[in-house]
Amino acid sequence: MKTTLVPAPAFRLSARGLPARWHRPAWLRLLHDSYPLLTWVGWLHVAVVVGAVALGSLDHRTVTGLNVWIKPLKFGASGVLYLWTLGWLLADFPTAVQSKARRISRLAGITMAGEIVLVCLQAARGTTSHFNVSSAFNGAVFGTMGVLIMVNTAAIVWALWLTFQHRPIGSVAWVWGIRLGLGLFLIGSMIGGAMSGRMAHTVGAADGGAGLPLLGWSTRAGDLRAAHFLGLHALQALPFAGWLLARMAPRLRAGVQTGAMALVALGYAGAVGWLYWHALSGLPLLARP
Repeated sequence: MKTTLVPAPAFRLSARGLPARWHRPAWLRLLHDSYPLLTWVGWLHVAVVVGAVALGSLDHRTVTGLNVWIKPLKFGASGVLYLWTLGWLLADFPTAVQSKARRISRLAGITMAGEIVLVCLQAARGTTSHFNVSSAFNGAVFGTMGVLIMVNTAAIVWALWLTFQHRPIGSVAWVWGIRLGLGLFLIGSMIGGAMSGRMAHTVGAADGGAGLPLLGWSTRAGDLRAAHFLGLHALQALPFAGWLLARMAPRLRAGVQTGAMALVALGYAGAVGWLYWHALSGLPLLARP
């Protein structure tokens, strides 16, 4: 049965896949109207970023060589980017599946809220949130985070499946950008699972020590977080590439748009794979003397 493409109620899309009112301040209100829980959890992450900056200037404790509030800062920034990007993409699902899109948004909102609360809790306690089984409580925190991440990942698998069952609204390049972005996001999530299996993100040395400013990625050994980071942010990069292609060459045939997006995704996946191999070889992304 062919799906009828009807714009989602809260967003009206332009012909090139970009929400027609995205450039106006009202875009956030529209996002809130469509997926309120996801939007509010995004604001929670914004508050975490602001709080982490303030607390980091007052609290000089360190964990694995970095200020204890650096991790909440990083997770807060990446979290709001993830949540609001996901809302933007879900809004392009046809009306026929918007009820499912809202369930996906709620799963993402709940799991991300739980994760950021636990990250902040462990930072306040002056310890690590990941790979920490030094006590029953710390092990329970890490285990709970693992469950939340698995549920969130399952929600993205559901979203990806829906993009093939019910074509999102927009150009061919934009639609494939959504599909490929979600797919590569899942690869990035798998790299996170690999780090959990190793109980460490550094290869060839202990976690911590000399690292890149703010990011903390090791400058003396391999660090799987670089590949994890690039994979996760395919959720923004691939849809943007699809939108840009459709905007710059709107008259390209559907097959050409599909092929071009496949090449972009292949190159992006190759970069993620290279970073992963490079880290597993014990080599830092950027070495410092």
